[in-house]
Amino acid sequence: MSTLQKLSTFSTCDISDGLLNVYNIPTGGYFPNLTAVFLPPNTSIAGSAYTVLFAPIDDPRPAVNYIDFVPPDSVLVLALESHLQSQFHPFVKITQAIYGGLMSTRAQFLKSNGTVVFGRIRDVDEHRNLSHPVFAYGVGSCAPKAAVKAVGINVQLEILTSDGVTQLICPGDYIIGDNNGIVRIPVQETDVSKLIAYIEKSVEVDLLVADDIKGGIPAKQAQKDRRAILKQYI
Repeated sequence: MSTLQKLSTFSTCDISDGLLNVYNIPTGGYFPNLTAVFLPPNTSIAGSAYTVLFAPIDDPRPAVNYIDFVPPDSVLVLALESHLQSQFHPFVKITQAIYGGLMSTRAQFLKSNGTVVFGRIRDVDEHRNLSHPVFAYGVGSCAPKAAVKAVGINVQLEILTSDGVTQLICPGDYIIGDNNGIVRIPVQETDVSKLIAYIEKSVEVDLLVADDIKGGIPAKQAQKDRRAILKQYI
């Protein structure tokens, strides 16, 4: 089983616990405020981040074609330059959608595992008919060509979140998504094998904690007793 296949078997909550407890990442790698526009039932997505940066239409950089070069097993991640983002709902300062149904059609053909848009998307029914997983801040109807354009591929993205913190997504980071949302594993800053070992043990332990609680043991006691072993994996 590949690393991505293994990560896809964990929930984003399990992964956030690992990032928090093993690497002291206070957010657990979680990006708030994204909504699953479409996610097949009882599934998750996992892939390497293929990042795309959007800038104002009058930016001197030329527009780039990002959609015809989406790598297989990637998660396509789109974001606006930081000055076009907002800490507050709807979290971006433009009303135009920056991603649509034809883009999902091409991404799916190239075997991308899903798309994450830190902005608005359109053509909701097309994504659903394709069964292509898409997460976004919201929806819209207008194309982006009068407002913004893609100017960078495989560049670091800065994401302003609602707590005022700017989080990063780097090309090649692992992106995992499920009904709880989207989590990023910073590949250059973590030992993914160590993280997986911790998560596997943590999942096993929590099943035992649940059994203990069902048997009448107080939750705090069960957690303390069962989770002591996890210190060996940190």
